[in-house]
Amino acid sequence: MRNAVQTSTAPGTMETFSARSLRTLLLAGATFPLFLAAPVLAQEAASAEEEPLRDIVVTGSRIVGDGYSAPTPVAVLGEADIAAQAPANISDFVNQLPAIAGSGTSGNSSGGLSNAGAGINSIGLRGLGVGRTLVLVDGQRSVASTVGGTVDINTIPQDLVKRVEVITGGASAAYGSDAVGGVVNFILDTGYKGFKLGADTGISTYGDAFNYRFSGTAGFSLLDDRLHLLTNVSYFKQDREEGIRRGWNDSGYFQINNPAYTATNGEPQRLVGSGIGPSGYTAGGLITSGPLRGTYFLGEGQTGQLTYGTTSASNPWMIGGDWQTTLDGHLGTNTLVPLDKRLSVFQRLGFEITPAIEIFGQFSYNSSISASSYQQTPSTGVSIAADNAYLLSQYPAVAAAMAAQGLSSITVGTSNAGFPIPGSDIKRQVYRGVIGAKGTLDVFEKPMSWDVYYQKGVTKAREALTNSWINSRMALAQDAVFDASGNIVCRSTLSNPGNGCVPIDRLGTNGPSQEALNYVFNDGNQPLRYQTIKQDVAAATISGKAFALPAGDLAFATGVEWRREQINGSVDPQYNSGWLYGNFRVNQGKYDVYEGFLELDVPIFDGMNVNAAARGTHYSTSGWVGTWKVGANWQAIDSLRLRGTLSHDIRAPNLDELFAAGTARTNSVIIPTGANAPQTGSLQFVQNAFGNRNLKPEVADSWTLGAVFEPTFLPGFSLSFDYYQIKIKDAIGSITAQQTVDLCYEQGISSYCPNIRFVDGQLSTIDLTPINFARQKTKGFDIEASYSTQVGPGNLRLHGQTTHYIENVVDDGISFPIDYAGVLSSGTYASPSWVYRLSAFYDIDPVTFNVVARGFSNGVYGNDWIACDGNCPTSTAQYRTINDNAIKGAVYFDTSVDFKFPAMNNGIGHLTFIVNNVLNKDPVLVGNGPDGNNVPAYAQTNRSRYDVIGRTFRVSARVEF
Repeated sequence: MRNAVQTSTAPGTMETFSARSLRTLLLAGATFPLFLAAPVLAQEAASAEEEPLRDIVVTGSRIVGDGYSAPTPVAVLGEADIAAQAPANISDFVNQLPAIAGSGTSGNSSGGLSNAGAGINSIGLRGLGVGRTLVLVDGQRSVASTVGGTVDINTIPQDLVKRVEVITGGASAAYGSDAVGGVVNFILDTGYKGFKLGADTGISTYGDAFNYRFSGTAGFSLLDDRLHLLTNVSYFKQDREEGIRRGWNDSGYFQINNPAYTATNGEPQRLVGSGIGPSGYTAGGLITSGPLRGTYFLGEGQTGQLTYGTTSASNPWMIGGDWQTTLDGHLGTNTLVPLDKRLSVFQRLGFEITPAIEIFGQFSYNSSISASSYQQTPSTGVSIAADNAYLLSQYPAVAAAMAAQGLSSITVGTSNAGFPIPGSDIKRQVYRGVIGAKGTLDVFEKPMSWDVYYQKGVTKAREALTNSWINSRMALAQDAVFDASGNIVCRSTLSNPGNGCVPIDRLGTNGPSQEALNYVFNDGNQPLRYQTIKQDVAAATISGKAFALPAGDLAFATGVEWRREQINGSVDPQYNSGWLYGNFRVNQGKYDVYEGFLELDVPIFDGMNVNAAARGTHYSTSGWVGTWKVGANWQAIDSLRLRGTLSHDIRAPNLDELFAAGTARTNSVIIPTGANAPQTGSLQFVQNAFGNRNLKPEVADSWTLGAVFEPTFLPGFSLSFDYYQIKIKDAIGSITAQQTVDLCYEQGISSYCPNIRFVDGQLSTIDLTPINFARQKTKGFDIEASYSTQVGPGNLRLHGQTTHYIENVVDDGISFPIDYAGVLSSGTYASPSWVYRLSAFYDIDPVTFNVVARGFSNGVYGNDWIACDGNCPTSTAQYRTINDNAIKGAVYFDTSVDFKFPAMNNGIGHLTFIVNNVLNKDPVLVGNGPDGNNVPAYAQTNRSRYDVIGRTFRVSARVEF
């Protein structure tokens, strides 16, 4: 179909006013015009997209051509699409595209503590992972915001985005490494002239998730249009909302190992459902073994006796019983909405030396602060001695019962009521500068275009954690006793009076003293790492018409590129180890890339073109590799165009995969009962992640085949269909800690057992290292349709996109292949079977109505899993049995009304009212688990797929003159 963009304005900036009054305005005002709009929409059954003012150039190659003549499928989001929803950040909007799956948001990345990934908005295509999608800005790379190579979409100047091109096919030959799943290219309006100011704000129907944004843009020309200057400034702030305070999150809906399961009794191995809670801790502490098992601590002097639900000795969960008691204090303690502050500045200066030569300089700066909480971290296996001073003074009845039973200690599990929640506070500063020149020339009377540029990108990150304790201090502090004078002190202080230990109370729900917290939290000196990521790029390209062939001119593009990626930083040695979270180490390393490419577009006969590209790449870490692409377009008849591509693509290991120094974090796994291990059950340990300098690039072979139908008998209608298949070999990846345990103890693959280390019979560490071990194959198809026509006094435009994920199989070569297509539980590669987005615009000047329906189909927990309630076959690692393998899909409706009004100096203003998730649809409950000590703290759904905020109201005002 032919793509068009309506010239529109983008929001612009100013600053603060009363949040309370603005919230009132939003709740009262944002709905009113939408209710007025509802009858119109019902009567007209319409709504229109952007008015086509001009064709745009959409390229899946380095050769300039018509958008639908490129053989690689390209999806486009224009200014009108973006303006209609006025998103708080553009990544939330782009992630609605059906071809995008596996992305990250600042909301679902709050668990990235030790790897400092919290607060990042990222984009992934085809369910292949974020690392296999190349993000470009005006066709150029942008510096990553994390050591894992993730480009934070927040760093792109949203108000200058003219369109977003999503190239849904292998594109490494054209653009280089990482374009295995495709490319997301943000095209900026660098030639903008005029002034525009804008402001937008939003809030949820529950009065939280409040945010606002201001921006301003100025573009003007001097010296007879030879000198062009462009400046954009924007500021965004999103309030932090602690805890997932939503009714749907209170039912105790989890996935657990069935405590009644045996290999022969016909029970399912896994259970999902409500009324499930932890069996090993409570908010104030639960005695987990011995004759006093089930006694739990409340306020001072108060205890309770836990009614256990159905559980087993090694199972960290129970069904029924006092499940709400064990969840209390841990449930939903992950941040619902993180604090997010961003200041962005973009400047560009271009000067035409001659009509055929322009030199330019471009600079952007983005400063962001992101703060969030991870979870109210539970502790299991806490030993409390019989002479513990807090036990004796606050819970004498328990102390007496211990004495009567002859117990020297009790073992307690606690979710640490009264302790502040661990989290992160990360500041990033991203600088990007580009200098270059571009122009045109004639060679043998053939027009040519050329450009050269050098880019320098720098990310400076201050990665700080909050409320992470020192493990050794906690061990000393919780061993509290009375001294000879009756004062409560640390036992260690009796023999070492100058050790500075402050006793801490780990019993009950009143919480410890501030002095004790200061001690275990190192007097506020928390794990801190400074990291600097640098990217240097130099490139030169020339393209044009080479010579004439019988069917037309042969077009070409060729160029050379050099790139350097590097990481360095600093960490105080005290933060290297011994902490609950944030055992930071310095990541150091670099690699260079040298590349050259050639692309040809060859007319075979009238209506038939073949496009071919080849690229040679040398990595300083792994040597030479080649990529290529061949594609063809055939205008079979006036109404039908056929297109297809074959490509050979690569993804090189990123800085983290190569040079990670060994970051450690606290986690938990389940070692099954009966395993040949020193310890079984749900166990806490330290997870170490290391890089691997011996990694080589992963290789992908892909092909697409499609058609574009634009019938002459139905003007304004277009339809495209594209099938794709991608096969990756030598894929880079790491298995999880639980997978390591399962491979060793459940599947008997002994090569993974040395990665699991016990010290004195207790699980200590599990090491994880990336290797080239996996294969991945994904296939499916995209359908896109649009139609525009006059309806009554206005213009109606409809647009629909859908992607069907037929298969997305990951084969680690060790255990068994897993197909993630249609899987709706959480996971990097999980993708619904069907994803769709339908939009309708109805424009009746000066008002534009917009309605969007977006959603995805029903899915499962595992494609190989077997749903059964009884008479189940024996469960295996691949063919697990589960009581309910179904997960419902969802559909969300968004709507907006835009009012256009005249502004000063013949300008135009827009006031837009938006409601997202109009029906306030709750997320479908998804049973997370059974391993991981953070599961109760997180949302009881797949946060990457379902809306956890609820209905939101937005107001956007912008004016251009």
